[in-house]
Amino acid sequence: MKTRERKNNWITGCLCALTAEILYGLSFVFTKNATENASALSLLGWRFCIAFFVMSLLAATGVIKINLRGKKLTPLLAVAMFNPVLYFIGETMGISRTTASESGIFLACIPVASLAASALLLHKKPVKAQICGILITLTGVLITVLAAGTSSSFSPAGYLCLLVGVICYALYCVSVEKASDFSGIEITYAMLACGAFVFILLALAESGLKGNVSYVLSLPFHDTGFCIAILYQGLGCSALAFFLSNVAIARIDVNRTSSFIGISTVVSMIAGIAVLQEAFSMCQLIGAAVILAGVYTANAKS
Repeated sequence: MKTRERKNNWITGCLCALTAEILYGLSFVFTKNATENASALSLLGWRFCIAFFVMSLLAATGVIKINLRGKKLTPLLAVAMFNPVLYFIGETMGISRTTASESGIFLACIPVASLAASALLLHKKPVKAQICGILITLTGVLITVLAAGTSSSFSPAGYLCLLVGVICYALYCVSVEKASDFSGIEITYAMLACGAFVFILLALAESGLKGNVSYVLSLPFHDTGFCIAILYQGLGCSALAFFLSNVAIARIDVNRTSSFIGISTVVSMIAGIAVLQEAFSMCQLIGAAVILAGVYTANAKS
């Protein structure tokens, strides 16, 4: 019975991790032009506002169950602070100060950072297959990113922000495992609540300084592309993908979940070629194949 339960947990966890990365990868198509008329903070503010509103509505109507009574909230707050708050701030500021290839290389290191955090903080020694799989995936992501160009901005501040983002994502993964008293829905709800609070305040502060608060508040109602982007990011990436990631970490642990992160790179590349008619090279195709080989290597033994 225990063997069957373990197998079901493994299948569920892998499917959740895979689906989450597909959702993250497809967000590229929906947000490609969304920031042309709005800042990254405006996008984040609206994204988490919609996600939190929908989740609150589902909780109020009893569709989802959230019960935090009698539970120590510190582990839950740690999860929410590392991701989305600190991770998105580091990622957004880092990407804005560096080139696409540089930011891609930094963010490709997330699985390695997660592996190290799991070993150091959770004392979970990864098996050789997981280490090999994640390193192969990292190689594939680097090949794919570098195929797009190797321009350099040399921005120490940008590199530092990206490094903070990578570390915070790894600590988020570890924190989810520590928050075992909470369900995946409860963890996701806390993440959305913190994200909405912080990014709405930052978006309003930014728009206040620029004197365009009314424009930002009305943006989804007169910009169809922006509206579609925040709906997809809010419901698809923030609500659903966050929940799936949290379930995956709980079912198959940090190390195995991290091995799926490169899938989003493959999906975004395929989506760019198929939907946005972007050019692709043989190096990108090789990189995608290497990423898939890495994911298979990390999970094949199971």
